[in-house]
Amino acid sequence: MSRDLAIDLGTANTLVYARGRGIVLNEPTVVALDTRSREVLAIGSEAWQMIGRTPGYIVAERPMRHGAITDFDITERMIQVLLRRCGVGKLNRPKVLISVPSAITAVERRAVKEAARRAGASATYLIEQPMAAAIGAGLAIHEPVGSMVVDVGGGTAEMAVISLGGVVALRAIRCGGFDFDAAIQAYVRTEHGVAIGERTAEAVKLAVGSAFPYEGERNAEIRGREVTTGMPKLVVLEPAEVRLAIEDHVSQILLAAATCLGDAPPELAQDIIFEGIHLVGGGALLRGMSQRLADATAVPVHLVDTPLECVALGAGKCIESFNELRPIFASAER
Repeated sequence: MSRDLAIDLGTANTLVYARGRGIVLNEPTVVALDTRSREVLAIGSEAWQMIGRTPGYIVAERPMRHGAITDFDITERMIQVLLRRCGVGKLNRPKVLISVPSAITAVERRAVKEAARRAGASATYLIEQPMAAAIGAGLAIHEPVGSMVVDVGGGTAEMAVISLGGVVALRAIRCGGFDFDAAIQAYVRTEHGVAIGERTAEAVKLAVGSAFPYEGERNAEIRGREVTTGMPKLVVLEPAEVRLAIEDHVSQILLAAATCLGDAPPELAQDIIFEGIHLVGGGALLRGMSQRLADATAVPVHLVDTPLECVALGAGKCIESFNELRPIFASAER
């Protein structure tokens, strides 16, 4: 018997939820490809280890950028491998529900559905990430009460006001955790004359990155290649420097959240002031992000218990209660 699946196809990580089993797979959205034969050599964690460390003919890349598919063929093959790992075969073709950024175009929506169909799905449905996040956070989305979710992912940041099972106000920007990493890379290159890789920048963000000063701040030592000489060089970064590097992107997200709240009808805005904003996604784990968001909106902010898995769990609940919740995600298939 086919076991229906829900997939959170994120820019940074891909999670798969199997009906009756919960989350069965959580891998980085990275594919290692042999450019000579176009053969997929590795996906997920194994491919992530190869970023910046491959010979010329092997490319380790992310097929999703800013929530959009940049390479349809590679994405299709990645979904195919993921579904195979979850037991999908010629005799077992499950329904698949995929959560997608609300910012993607109709063409990109069709591309995602077609990729899943070719990978072995019997039927493919889409749900927008803010709605899946709200369901995963356990919000009362069917009640005539306003709820607000801010989802800061790897490539996109989305914020939505939800009431009576629908999205009342929505803002989506193509800015997220990878933009923080790129900003740190650019800062270190400009201010210290040292080139560092994507993985090093991410490690700096996780170690000392913040959106607001915090207790116990410590410097980070990083090693990179000096731009002028090409020689290895050690750089000491202060947390304040990292905050400065990512401030423009953090401000973009805060402005979008405040604008989304301003777009909500007054009655729903009043509910949100009382209930607070729910913060989800990997970017929600940046130190001080919830405090900055609370300051920008003058509304309490709650970081959900499982910010990284929240969207996948919400999509999983839709698979578990497919007929009951189908009207919510059917509207996303436009």
